[in-house]
Amino acid sequence: MNNLRAVFLDHASLDLGDLDLAPLRQVFGELELHGQSAPEQVAERLAGAQVAISNKVPLSAATLAACPDLRLILVSATGTNNVDLAAARERGITVCNCQAYGTPSVAQHTLLLLLALATRLPDYQAAVRAGRWQQASQFCLLDFPIMELEGKTLGLLGHGELGGAVARLAEAFGMHVVLGQIPGRPAREDRTPLAELLPQVDALTLHCPLNDATRDMIGAAELALMKPGALLVNTARGGLVNEEALAAALRSGHLGGAATDVLTQEPPRDGNPLLAADIPRLIVTPHNAWGSREARQRIVHQLAENASNWMKGSPVRVVG
Repeated sequence: MNNLRAVFLDHASLDLGDLDLAPLRQVFGELELHGQSAPEQVAERLAGAQVAISNKVPLSAATLAACPDLRLILVSATGTNNVDLAAARERGITVCNCQAYGTPSVAQHTLLLLLALATRLPDYQAAVRAGRWQQASQFCLLDFPIMELEGKTLGLLGHGELGGAVARLAEAFGMHVVLGQIPGRPAREDRTPLAELLPQVDALTLHCPLNDATRDMIGAAELALMKPGALLVNTARGGLVNEEALAAALRSGHLGGAATDVLTQEPPRDGNPLLAADIPRLIVTPHNAWGSREARQRIVHQLAENASNWMKGSPVRVVG
């Protein structure tokens, strides 16, 4: 066992008490766990540590400067926007992230949301709770139109590992999948430009990163191009869809429904246009699509693998 000291700054963001941390403990001489860390606590907690593990705790240039022993940063997620990568490079600190750990979990969550919208599941659940089935004049209640996915066209924006997994599940339901051209990326023959894609799809799912080119990628103009009654699902990043425009499209009845697992600010402590009580046919889940126990355990194994390979001089999943 080596003598490296590692500090996990926001351990509670990953482990709910249901994970096996043995693979991670075996890599380090000392592993210090903190459920959460406020910005003013970070430098003190990392004092003397060679390895920092963080999901969302910011590691700024000033923090890195205050931690001269730091040699490795392990991000317990894919996104690295919480780390000043340029400052890490300047100081010779390796940064590694985790990748593709949540593909099965997010893919099934995407189909869950699409199915719930297509079958109007929340509306029927509410109707039963309100006693409407009990008062029905016949054996069934069919107050809300149900859409079959078979034979419908699904547009995908993002066809990496996750988008590919969603495509396979959608095809299993008999859907025809069309791949869209993501703004800011080189044109490809097998990708349909957004303005051509949107009018032809019955449902659209998003699986691409948030950057300057994709921010507000789906705004009022794009929503207006979609078929009346079309469905929209976002399990990627808040900010890809303009939230005010989406709320307006649902209130107007143009869209058949929308579901999102992500918002522009998380948690939404300052409110959010999509949390208004009067928006119809909208499902919001609390950025939990990734969070199966299996996916979180994969993160533990990837963190351990990243650290172990770095120690051997052959780092993997290096970013920045």
